[in-house]
Amino acid sequence: MNLPNAITLSRLFLTAGFVIFVAWESTWGHFTALCLFIIAAASDFLDGWLARKMNLVTPLGKLLDPLADKILVCSAFVFFTSKGLCPVWITALIISREFLVTGLRQIAVEAGQVLAADNLGKWKTTFQLTYLISGLIWLTLETMEKIPSGLAIFHTLTKPWGDGAWLLPITLFLAVALTVISGWNYVWSSRYLLKGH
Repeated sequence: MNLPNAITLSRLFLTAGFVIFVAWESTWGHFTALCLFIIAAASDFLDGWLARKMNLVTPLGKLLDPLADKILVCSAFVFFTSKGLCPVWITALIISREFLVTGLRQIAVEAGQVLAADNLGKWKTTFQLTYLISGLIWLTLETMEKIPSGLAIFHTLTKPWGDGAWLLPITLFLAVALTVISGWNYVWSSRYLLKGH
């Protein structure tokens, strides 16, 4: 259990904390969930960078890292769907894509090959995280009895619908588009592996 793997493992505990606190319909609960989500998302970049920098890439890390990412993102999308912020079909599409890629990677491992993450997949994750963090900011501010004037701009910027709403709709659209395209890329790049199954 090296440092990068320990950080990856901590992301699973942060995700558990996020799920617990985000369910509390209060400013404090949503704000805590927002902080935990941001820390967990940042740890995704930190553990990978440390693993490469310190030459500590391990099979355990290769398993845990994408698993922890998927659990974090999927749990947030399920919550957003329960709050009416994300259509059910989008959440189902995103979760299905993650299961698909995980399955394809497992087939590749059994065949002695590696399906590396592509740049589109990384951009997909970036837009997903931007959408989710923005939505969590909006939810946190919505629970306040009175929004401080200094935070009003964030409430306007992150509103999910209505006149002037653009950040959440655009980032969600790009996340969905890249989810489909990157998922197809994984299928296409592993088409020879699939012929043998």
